[in-house]
Amino acid sequence: MAVKSINVADESRSTFKTILLLAWPVFLEQVLTTLVSYADTAMVGALGAWATAAVSISNSPIMMLNGIIMSLGIGITALVARATGAQEPEKVRQLMRHAIIAIIFLGVPIWLVTIGLHRMIPKWMGAAPEYLDAAATYNLIVCIGRIFMITSMMFNSVFRGYGDTKTPLINNTLTNVVNVFFNFLLIYPTREISLFGFNFTMWGAGLEVAGAAIATSIGMACGGIMALSVAFRRSNPYRVSMEGGLKPDMAMAKQIIRISVPAMLERLCMSSSGILVSSSIAKLGTVSVAANSLCLTAESMSYMPAFGFQTAATTLVGQSLGAKRPDRAKQFVHTTLLMGTVTMCFTGLLLFIFSRQLIGIFTPDADVIDLASKCLRFVAFMQPPQVIAWIFAGVLRGAGDTQFNFYITAGTNWFIRTLWSVLCIRVFGFGLFSVQVVIMVEICARMLLSALRYRTGKWQMAIKH
Repeated sequence: MAVKSINVADESRSTFKTILLLAWPVFLEQVLTTLVSYADTAMVGALGAWATAAVSISNSPIMMLNGIIMSLGIGITALVARATGAQEPEKVRQLMRHAIIAIIFLGVPIWLVTIGLHRMIPKWMGAAPEYLDAAATYNLIVCIGRIFMITSMMFNSVFRGYGDTKTPLINNTLTNVVNVFFNFLLIYPTREISLFGFNFTMWGAGLEVAGAAIATSIGMACGGIMALSVAFRRSNPYRVSMEGGLKPDMAMAKQIIRISVPAMLERLCMSSSGILVSSSIAKLGTVSVAANSLCLTAESMSYMPAFGFQTAATTLVGQSLGAKRPDRAKQFVHTTLLMGTVTMCFTGLLLFIFSRQLIGIFTPDADVIDLASKCLRFVAFMQPPQVIAWIFAGVLRGAGDTQFNFYITAGTNWFIRTLWSVLCIRVFGFGLFSVQVVIMVEICARMLLSALRYRTGKWQMAIKH
């Protein structure tokens, strides 16, 4: 199967159609990933609130470490998009080689750190004794497979940069389907199942949280292996060039680092903020921890179109500037903003109407459902400003203007989201809902600051050749 990319040099398509061609695979990828995440969370949630808390308590620090890899991916995506727009396929192949170098010299050490800290992370996050052992076991098993996830994250960044959003779709679909399949076999014990009027005995390992972790690791392994196969496939016009071995091209490496370091600081800022907020929420008790996790899982439905529009903006702005067409970049931005805002208004409406039903999918606990659905109804109003903030962030990343993105994220996350969330819980004694109010204020502030940066036009000159 040949790898197909989308290049803005082809002006035979309308901006609307070009955005859709890039966004729909990302959208479908997010739909499938979210549905699988729902199934995964529901399978674990059926074991009880303790299991949901055990699986979710370490999410923020693990995401902080993953953010380092994601940040390098942002730098590579921006440069791959530029090279594609400038019609420089050899440079794309060299950037793919640098993705492999990053996996070996940065991804492997991060992988080993997560394994070494598998028990300390949930302990630092304030996990209750009732689920600390389960959380540690889950972390250890998942972290073993994390090197494959790091691999797929890096290569998916390259694929999206040259306009191939279908390969990440297939990759993540494979990962998640495998995950759910093995969840079904490994979480529950052997039991009787009724299907279409037929009753039969279904074998199960009965490993509970550990079974969910094994399933996740197997899925990660499948995704990482597939990403490698696409990167080295002969039919891929941007097939990895290993000329030069593992020695980086210093000029190219400096460009990647210059774009990636601010993005890395941005991710670290967001993740460390999330750690403080999550650890504060942990003080509210197991019900609040579980409700917060399930609210975030249900809200992830809204990320499906939002991430698609953000990815399209990043790729199309990068390619347009590489082709020296800033006017075309602006056309893509304006159309993407319109499409994204209309879509997210509809998505927010669905979240508001079906809040209890969505939370009820994941847990039978009435207290968790009441608290999480109340928060989710408020979260529904965040969707339009959130997608606008995401699209502008994607525009700045595609242009390589990651430094200003970092300033915006650092300011809003630390001085609004983190500071006031911690104060609301630890000082004023408010509950989980107060955190959602603070997050709404932070998202609106980030949206306005990103829009102001876009209006200056300085993002167009962020990468100088």
